[in-house]
Amino acid sequence: MNDTTICAVGNVATQPMYRDLAAGPSARFRLAVTARYFDREKSVWTDGHTSFFTVWANRQLATNVAASLSVGDPVVVQGRLKVRTEVREGQPNWASADIDAAAIGHDLARGTSAFRRANRQETAASPPRPEPNWETPAGDSTDSTADSAEDVVSADGQLPDQQLAESLVVT
Repeated sequence: MNDTTICAVGNVATQPMYRDLAAGPSARFRLAVTARYFDREKSVWTDGHTSFFTVWANRQLATNVAASLSVGDPVVVQGRLKVRTEVREGQPNWASADIDAAAIGHDLARGTSAFRRANRQETAASPPRPEPNWETPAGDSTDSTADSAEDVVSADGQLPDQQLAESLVVT
């Protein structure tokens, strides 16, 4: 697949718009990405050009975007870049840069965030399944190469799992 995947760091410029569509939830917002550079003549950091992207989120990501983001939040957006151009009669050409988001999160370099798991709606409840019987019946010895517990007990009377667990204990 020849998609252009990008990671953009910027601020939420518009309130996320949430829609419940037939294909599932969808949300969009504008992302402002401003380049910064160090001006050596003035010895200060200076804002450069600001680029705006329309970020599209679908399904569960859309629901979480609507519940989590607001205007001004610093975010990191990762997704596929799509540049659209249109020619309109009597008007200049129009271009739009969209990001079909795969992941969106707060930029923790510029603040803190508290994560909460989203409650997923349970689909049709599946009937309880019985636990599988992992033990071999007493009279069945189909695996003659398997060691019995007595064969693997070490000289100090411990099973290998007990030895491993004791070696992992940090004092």
